[in-house]
Amino acid sequence: MSLHRTATALHPRRAGCEVHPAKCWRMIEFQNLNEPVDERIARQVKARGNKRSKSLGLVIVLLALHTMAASTARTGEPGPRRLENVTKLAFDHYVALTQARNDEELKRNANLLWVDGLAEGPRAEAYAALKSGEVKMQKLETLGNRKSIPCPGGMIHHWTGLVFIPGAKLDEVLSVLEDYDKHSVYFAPDVERSKIESRSDDHFQVFLRFRRHKVITVVLNTEHAVDYFHDAPGKAHSRSSAVRIAEMENAGKSDEREKTPGDDGGYLWRMETWWRMQEGDGGVYLQSEVASLTRDIPTGLGWMIKPFITSIPRETLKFTLEAARKAVGRKRGEFSRPLNCRFGFGVVKKLVARWTREIEQIGSSSGGGRRY
Repeated sequence: MSLHRTATALHPRRAGCEVHPAKCWRMIEFQNLNEPVDERIARQVKARGNKRSKSLGLVIVLLALHTMAASTARTGEPGPRRLENVTKLAFDHYVALTQARNDEELKRNANLLWVDGLAEGPRAEAYAALKSGEVKMQKLETLGNRKSIPCPGGMIHHWTGLVFIPGAKLDEVLSVLEDYDKHSVYFAPDVERSKIESRSDDHFQVFLRFRRHKVITVVLNTEHAVDYFHDAPGKAHSRSSAVRIAEMENAGKSDEREKTPGDDGGYLWRMETWWRMQEGDGGVYLQSEVASLTRDIPTGLGWMIKPFITSIPRETLKFTLEAARKAVGRKRGEFSRPLNCRFGFGVVKKLVARWTREIEQIGSSSGGGRRY
């Protein structure tokens, strides 16, 4: 009330408004009518002009968005982009430096998990988060002479992720990772088909069909060369390289076909992966580092497309680690399932009793000459 009174005091001509509100509005209207006609009309025209300008600007923006969306919808993707030799050389250089850093870390045999490089406080928080079920992610960048490595015509995406699998053993984790024939089960829907094409000891040649969906759906036929290394009891690592990546056209239909590798939408041109496994704290820490190469952002669509392109590598890696943890957990459950869950305790008890009687009969008939 005090604020209202103060305002009224500043406008003595409107003081009667408190008692006669209708009279007040008539007074205000009368005052406005006393303004020069030309000024009143000019002000009204200016206000209407501002509204029309704003509306026209909004219409132009909406039309532009509609045009770009319609163009993308007709083609299903931005225009094709060819993988140029300069782009391949830049990525190869990036991977070579990343490989050298991995080799050096494995040689030192210390701080093999990326969180070990954190300061004491953040490191303790990271391990606590891992044990509570979180996936710890970090964006990486390999530098050349302490500078970013340019990649003309392409984009390099580099992430590492770490997950903790409680109660697991290293062999159980390896049994899931090496079971490529079932990756389409373990890592569905991201992996649509999977098959071991050949194996020689710890070297694998595998086929994986990836399905990626973010605004549009992209299906890729990929072939990988994978090598596993047993470093020490409770420690192992692997190195995977995609030796062939082909984008599919009309995937899942009778007329599906592969596009020429490197002459396609450019959603995934290269993919290099480094895995590390380490037992500890009553489980296994599983870490994956992935460097991938995609096309650059189409001109004019960067503000709209870039957030989606850059988010796919991170989301895919996070999903892969979570799915691997679930797969190991399910497999451990199958291994540890007691017999009576499958056959029933009564059935097992009867079988043991029958086998015992048969052994006793054989022993007595042989006069004790044979031992079992």
